[in-house]
Amino acid sequence: MTIRKRLSPEASRTAALQAARSLLIESGPQSVTLKAVAGRIGRTHANLLHHFGSASGLQKSLAEHLAWTVCETIKDAVRANRVGLGTPREVVDLAFDAFDKEGAGALASWMLVTGNEDALDPIIEAIHALVDEIAPEEADHGRLSEKRVHEETLTLVLLALGDALMGQALAKSLNLPRSAARDRAERMLTASVEGRAPAE
Repeated sequence: MTIRKRLSPEASRTAALQAARSLLIESGPQSVTLKAVAGRIGRTHANLLHHFGSASGLQKSLAEHLAWTVCETIKDAVRANRVGLGTPREVVDLAFDAFDKEGAGALASWMLVTGNEDALDPIIEAIHALVDEIAPEEADHGRLSEKRVHEETLTLVLLALGDALMGQALAKSLNLPRSAARDRAERMLTASVEGRAPAE
């Protein structure tokens, strides 16, 4: 008989979200089910129902977990860039990777297709909180106005989301390199830092 280690509710929830993230990256959003996550961490279906309420609740929690984790990393990269320790490309790559390699874009679209109408709320809330925190800092350092930070965050996120969902096929059909959208986003952020219009 296997003795299961007793975890605190928070530790159990964290383990479930980490397992869900691994499943998302390995097999796509359709694999993020209560049964699959329970099997991955050696818990019962009922245990996960207690924490998340449903598969859509699990997916929404995963979206929130991904969004806050990525936004914290982006915030650190923005602050490093401000003091000359990072580059606009690092910020771009973090945003694009969150939606592509980390699966946030596929998860959000899957949740919308399957009727989870508030699927994007956690992602939007995390990005909004990020911008509300860094925009005044950028303005205080004389770099960008708060409005400009909001506009460029919107553009960056939409580029990253679109690139994750159809960037490879579209770039190929237009005979552009796979990195074309990232390159464009990098030019936009570099131009903002330098206080000029983005280059073509």
